[in-house]
Amino acid sequence: MKSIADLEKIRQATLSKVNLRRESEGTRIVVGMATCGIAAGARPVMNAFVDEVAKRNLMDVTVAQTGCIGMCRYEPIVEILAPGKEKVTYVHVKPEMVPRIVNDHVVNGNPVVEYTISNAE
Repeated sequence: MKSIADLEKIRQATLSKVNLRRESEGTRIVVGMATCGIAAGARPVMNAFVDEVAKRNLMDVTVAQTGCIGMCRYEPIVEILAPGKEKVTYVHVKPEMVPRIVNDHVVNGNPVVEYTISNAE
């Protein structure tokens, strides 16, 4: 059995991850997590976004999930919604793409155009 201090550390770590998924005024990263998205690999993609946002300590960024976005053949789909900017939709997202999306788009405001729906085959 763990000590009370150990359990409190686990609780705090879990709460900080949960807080990443709460609504905020800043940038929202929304991952399609319907059956089609999950089957295409959305769960590791979402975990990669949560980890990358936490690693960079981005307090004004929310990572959330949604149901079906309606374009199953492009799954996993990720939408980035930044205040005052147009929504950007990324398709066929893989976990290894996440650091670049976060760095270039979320942090520096430059969407990674080759990963967006406008360049989908």
